[in-house]
This record gives sequence, C-alpha cells and structure tokens, in this order.
Amino acid sequence: MKRRTLLSFGCAALSAAVVPSLQAQERTKILLGYTAVSDFAVAFVAAERGYFAKRGLDIEFRLIPLNATLPAALQSDSLQIGGMVPTVFLSAVDGGLQQVAIAGGTIGTRSSTELALVARSGSGIRSAQDVVGKKVGVPGIGSALHVTFRAWLAHNGVDWRKVNFIETAFPQHADMLRAGTVDAVVSADPFMSRIVDSGVGYIASYYTTFLPDRQQKLLYVATSEWVAQHPGVPKAFRDALAEAAAFMRKPENDAEVRAIIGKYIKLPPPVLAKIALAAPEPVLTSKDLEFWVGLMNDQGMLKSKIDVKRLLAS
Repeated sequence: MKRRTLLSFGCAALSAAVVPSLQAQERTKILLGYTAVSDFAVAFVAAERGYFAKRGLDIEFRLIPLNATLPAALQSDSLQIGGMVPTVFLSAVDGGLQQVAIAGGTIGTRSSTELALVARSGSGIRSAQDVVGKKVGVPGIGSALHVTFRAWLAHNGVDWRKVNFIETAFPQHADMLRAGTVDAVVSADPFMSRIVDSGVGYIASYYTTFLPDRQQKLLYVATSEWVAQHPGVPKAFRDALAEAAAFMRKPENDAEVRAIIGKYIKLPPPVLAKIALAAPEPVLTSKDLEFWVGLMNDQGMLKSKIDVKRLLAS
C-alpha cells in the first residue's frame, strides 16, 4: 500500500509539473501594433491585468509611428494584430488585402473631447471657413481623423480640397505648430492636451460633435490567413477586451487605468490625470463599418463595393 501511495504521489507531482509547461507551450504569441494614443487603453488593461494571459494569449506590444503602415506590417507577418482606424482598414481591403476585423476598440460620441482641431496660437482659426487655404496637419492621409475632418468641412459648406493637408505623426504636432510649418493640426489626446497646456496651440473646434453617437474609432485587425490558422483566437481576444472594458467602466478603477496607459505611452501623471478617455467597446458590428464606408464613399476614397459582413471575424 505504501508503495502504491508513493507511486500515486509521484505521478501527481509529475502531472503538476508537466501541465503548466504544456500550457506555456500552447500559448499563442501575438505581436500587436499600436500608436501612442489613449484609444488603446482597453488592450493595455487586458494585458496588465492578465485577461489575455488567462485565455492563452501572449501579447507583446509594438509602438508604430503611423497607423497607415499597419496593413503592410500584418501582411508581412511583422505583426499579427494591428490596432487600426477604420479608414485605414477599409482602404487596405479596397486595395485587395485579405484582412478582417476581430474586435472593436473605442467609440466616439457627440460629447467627445479627446480629439479636436488644434490651431496655432495667434492663427485666429475658429471655424471651418478659417482653414481654407491653410496648412493642416493630420496623422495620416486617409486616416480616420483626416476623413472625419473633411466630412466636417463639407458639413459646414467648405470644399476640403481648398485645404492643404500635411501628413504628420502625433508626436510631431507640437513641433510643427511651434515652427509654423502648419497652421493647425487634427490631433488627439494625450498630444492635444500637451499642446494646449504648453501654449503652442488652442482648441479651435471639437469638430466630431456633428457625427452620430457611438461610431467605432479603432478596430483590431488581422489577416484572414492568420485568423484561419488560429480559429479560437478572435473570440479569446474579444473576451479579454470585454473583461478589460468592464473594469474600465468602474469609476473606482480610473486611477489604475490611467497608470497603465502611462506605462505604454510614457506620460507623466499630471498629463494622464487630465486627458479624456474614449469609452471602450470591443463589440463590432457591420453597421459600425457601414458608417465608415459611407463617409469614404462620399469622399471618393473607395473603388470597389465592400461587403462589410465578410470583414468581421467570428
């Protein structure tokens, strides 16, 4: 009996040692590309609080200067998931790339104050008419901010073709304004708040207030091939984001959420405390994508008819 007991104990000990090792081997390693904006907070929280890890996802974040470079990075497998603005994703699909959205990220509302038209101090820019003939910096030609800003101009009776748009990454916005290279920028927090606090610029308009409520501002995207090879990953990824979103929605967790954001986009606590955070929303629907397809079609950006239902990973 003693021999059997010892044998059973030994087998149990061996199993306990082997199972964690197997679990570690079975983890799906993912390089996730992000840009330095607070819209990625829900993914940061999911990583820091272990929501990805408990679902077998080993996420490593890679900071990418321009969102427009993400589709190519996915195709080359330099990244497996990219946090992409809808216009960049839809342009990539329109160009023939086989990519799908696996989750939503954040939503914009009529009362959103985390992005705006920021004008150079002394420029006198206050309205859509004031930017005619001016140089306006945008974080990517064809980016969501570029497209929505052009829609705002059209909404106010201004021909956006009469505005000179210059592509410039978020971190360069303050320097571009200071040097007078641009008259205004379409920017977002945390960069927007730092520009205003420094006195280099001021909020000319929270221009997105004309848009409908709850439009998706950020999508998590992968190639169709990668998703086919990892069929359980999209749901696991969404579930992790959903748990992180629930955590973020509780006011008592705000300080921890902001500290986590600061770890990934390197902001001092005083700046972190002031920035407005967009609401997290991992659930993505075909209606969300149809909104962006409509905006892009209005601006002649799409050459093909896009079936948005085929762009959502199950």
